[in-house]
Amino acid sequence: MKNTSVIFRQANRIEVDEIDSDFLPLGDHDVLIRTRYSLISAGTELACLSGVEAWFGFPGTPGYASVGEVVEAGARVSELAPGDIVYSMGGHRQFQRLDTSNPRALCVKVPAEMDLAQAVFTRMVCVAFTALRISNIELGDYVAVTGLGLVGNFAAQLAGLQGGRAIGLDLSQRRVELAQACGIDRALVMNPATVAEDVAAITGGAGVTTLIEATGNPRALPPALPLVGRFGEVILLGTPRGAYETDLTEVLRHVHLDGLGNVTFKGAHEWRYPVPRDAFVKHSIGRNAGLALELIRDGALKVALLHTHTLKPEQAEEAYSGLKHKQDDYIGVVFDWTDA
Repeated sequence: MKNTSVIFRQANRIEVDEIDSDFLPLGDHDVLIRTRYSLISAGTELACLSGVEAWFGFPGTPGYASVGEVVEAGARVSELAPGDIVYSMGGHRQFQRLDTSNPRALCVKVPAEMDLAQAVFTRMVCVAFTALRISNIELGDYVAVTGLGLVGNFAAQLAGLQGGRAIGLDLSQRRVELAQACGIDRALVMNPATVAEDVAAITGGAGVTTLIEATGNPRALPPALPLVGRFGEVILLGTPRGAYETDLTEVLRHVHLDGLGNVTFKGAHEWRYPVPRDAFVKHSIGRNAGLALELIRDGALKVALLHTHTLKPEQAEEAYSGLKHKQDDYIGVVFDWTDA
């Protein structure tokens, strides 16, 4: 069967083409899903497009966030049926085949009457969830989040839901304004010369108990370390990319000695948790996804303001160009496959 797909043909070359996909007959544990919407993960996908992610091979279809309708299910699939609307880690393609017996496969039913173009943002919420899961955030703690793209914005919103007092920091006035509109009242434009004083004024000089680094830019971390109070924690949420040279001793001294900081570093990659729910493991990606869908549906997480563009797959060039060159305008970009 023909399967319309977004393809990174080679570095910085995007195509939309019909691919021959041998999906049928389905295996006993397979489901065939027709995509309704897929969400671009800007940081990861732009890195793939530029050729810096070794795990992504050209030509390849990017993407790992989609919502669609089950059109056929294998003989041994009992929890899903044709007509079900599901969220999965599907790519930017019209049809997805998912082996539900694969322990790394995720397929979660979307609550009834939910806005599907918002449901697909579950993927970025799940990424942000990891920072909260490994944190020590308690009621009343100050939590700084550097970088207010999708992941950082959701991390700040989730920190507030967990009882923290979020301080959102970004160089972009536009993203700060969006964060404030999403309920992150203490969002600030990060001026490197004054940010320590600004955060000290908010925290009464104590600093934040948790710093969530959501940009993935290694240059953003050293200037933010002085914001962390004694016995605080630094959570690396954004995946670090790109070469960066600095005096590592100064970074380590801050963590170990300066002000007797005793700061703890934690890595928060999403895949530290298993995908399926497990009776012996409290947290899983599947559980996070189910909770994220509920929070979006109930309006506890603000998504609509971050959903800046809905484009057809044929507009893929525009989508990635906007995310790369117009970062203040293109924040949440969704492909609409309903007419594909």
